[in-house]
Amino acid sequence: MNQGPIGSDFHGSSGVKPFKTQPAYKAYQSPYGPKYTVKPNIRGWTMGGATKLGLTLAGFGGVAGVFAIFFFSDVPKVRNDIMIKIPLIGNHFVKEIPPSDNPF
Repeated sequence: MNQGPIGSDFHGSSGVKPFKTQPAYKAYQSPYGPKYTVKPNIRGWTMGGATKLGLTLAGFGGVAGVFAIFFFSDVPKVRNDIMIKIPLIGNHFVKEIPPSDNPF
């Protein structure tokens, strides 16, 4: 009995699973046990975990961007439009062809 993707039955051949719902009752806390709270989360991701993941992904993205710029630095369009305009190292990417090497 498959009721579609939002249905409440699991059907093995289609792999449709019901959504998990939070229980309507509050978990029991003993007055003699430790006092604890559940951190607010979205699908298991807390604010601290999401911040740590975001900073890690930003670091990897920045390194990948710098790698891509320097990897493609010998492409004339990248060299002339981006690399030459970098303040301290721009002069390193200026390529002047001597007249003796010009085939025309």
